[in-house]
Amino acid sequence: MSQYPLFDRRQLKLRCLAERGHDMIFERLLPLERPQSLFEHPEFDNLVEAIVAGRRADRPVVVMIGGHPIKLGLSRFLIDLIERQLVTHVATNGAGIIHDFELAVAGGTSESVAKWIQAGQFGLWQETSRLNDIIMEAAERNEGLGEAVGRVIEEEQFPCRNISIAAAGHRLGIPVTSHVSIGSDITHAMPNCDGAALGKASYTDFLIFARAIQNLEGGVFLNIGSAVTGPEVYLKALSMARNVARQEGKQIRHFTTAVFDLVDLPDNFRDGPPGKDHPLYYFQPWKTILCRTIADGGKSYYFKGNHVQTIPTLWHKLVTRTDPDYAIDQDRNATCGSRDDSQFRASHESGG
Repeated sequence: MSQYPLFDRRQLKLRCLAERGHDMIFERLLPLERPQSLFEHPEFDNLVEAIVAGRRADRPVVVMIGGHPIKLGLSRFLIDLIERQLVTHVATNGAGIIHDFELAVAGGTSESVAKWIQAGQFGLWQETSRLNDIIMEAAERNEGLGEAVGRVIEEEQFPCRNISIAAAGHRLGIPVTSHVSIGSDITHAMPNCDGAALGKASYTDFLIFARAIQNLEGGVFLNIGSAVTGPEVYLKALSMARNVARQEGKQIRHFTTAVFDLVDLPDNFRDGPPGKDHPLYYFQPWKTILCRTIADGGKSYYFKGNHVQTIPTLWHKLVTRTDPDYAIDQDRNATCGSRDDSQFRASHESGG
């Protein structure tokens, strides 16, 4: 036992999502269609070609996202790329899987931090706490965290499962992994959080991710809006993969990376980050993804822009490049059959 006093989680009171409200609701998700204004960058088509070439050679396209692409309503674009087999692995942090789960459960996610932190209620919501039960089950089943969440959403036919990235991955056999930092997510504050189960399930996801990186030669790694988790998880996984490859007389050097973010980088970013006395030295995507890990044979690209423009543009260019006669399934843009939060809670409390 620790010699220090612990916070007693039994004293916490969770409230239902219907009281919280959502900053992002289903109706605000961007429709699956060509963006009105395409993102312009002289090297953007080079990345598109690298992805197309990689998939035609059966090489992986691994996408790491932060929580914001989901909060910005971009889930449909990632799901469609999974379904078209243009993306072979989606990784995210703990926040990403929470937003994905809440959208599937209630057709909405994201809350007003300013409002609810003042009330001492930020992040303490009954329906979202179900994630902790799923994680404990995942640990018992030796499943990955993201894998288990996708499975449950599909098996229990959540009302808005059609906009869940995790559910799409489970349905199509594409890994969706969640890489968690203990204490950083709202589910960690809840009374039913089991730290050991959380660590085990997320570590299983890390090993799934590392296994995918073992195949990265000739493939593509995209980092979309993840300033810490993405670069750090990718760096460790690549080191593991290269360690094993070297022992087998193989190499993982010739692949493409790209970072999508809002930070201003110089045109000569490939020459390396500035010294440690400069704040941008600590922008991990620059030195890790764009420089160090591709220094011996790879290529890297940086695209500064709003995800609402860059990701739909990437989707549009990839789809038109690989399927000139594509037609959008309008059912993908339809309203989900969402029940209200109290109905969802009652159904699960009764075992429904």
